Amino acid sequence: MLKRLRAQLHFLGLFLAVLAASGSLLVSLLALLLAFTGGWFSIRSLWTNFAQQFLRDDLLDIRRTYLKAADSCFWVAEAEGAVVGIVGAMLPEDPSERGRALELKRMSVGREHRGRGIAKALCRTVIRFTQERGYSAVVLTTTMVHYSAQQLYESMGFRRVSQRSPSLLTSFLQFSLFYYRYEIPGSR
Repeated sequence: MLKRLRAQLHFLGLFLAVLAASGSLLVSLLALLLAFTGGWFSIRSLWTNFAQQFLRDDLLDIRRTYLKAADSCFWVAEAEGAVVGIVGAMLPEDPSERGRALELKRMSVGREHRGRGIAKALCRTVIRFTQERGYSAVVLTTTMVHYSAQQLYESMGFRRVSQRSPSLLTSFLQFSLFYYRYEIPGSR
C-alpha cells in the first residue's frame, strides 16, 4: 500500500495539514505514526477476517467442498511424508463463468519448499483437470500483496482481467483483489 502514489499523497497531506494546524513537527510526525499504525491494524484485521472466512467457507470441510461436489477436486503435494502444498478446483463463484470455467482455489506452498516448481505443478494439475472436464478456462482471484503468486500465474499464461476492492474500507486503503483467467488452448 505504501508504494502507491495515492497513499503517499494521503500521508503527505495528513502530515502537512497537521503541521499547518499545530505548527509542530513532532505532533505532525506523531499523527503520521498514528495513521501508519491504524492502517496496519486495519489491514491486519481485514487479512485475518479474509483468512477466517475462507477457512469457514471451504477448508473446514474439504471432503464436502472439493471431493463430493461436481467438477471439484483438491490436491496435496507431499515431500518426505509432510504436506508441502495444496490447491483446489471448483465451480466458480461468479455465475457468469459457470459452465465455461473452473476456479483455482487455495493455492499454497510452504515457504521452505518454494522455488522448486511445486506451485507450477499444482497449477498445471488444475489446468489439466479443467480441460479433462470440458471447460475452456481456469479463473482465480489473488490479492495485490501476493506478488509471487501474480508472477507465477502470469508465467503460466494467466492474464489479469480485472481488479476490484471488495469494500469501501479496502478501497480507501487501496487494497485490491486481482482476477485472472487462463484460456485453455484448443478448447471450445
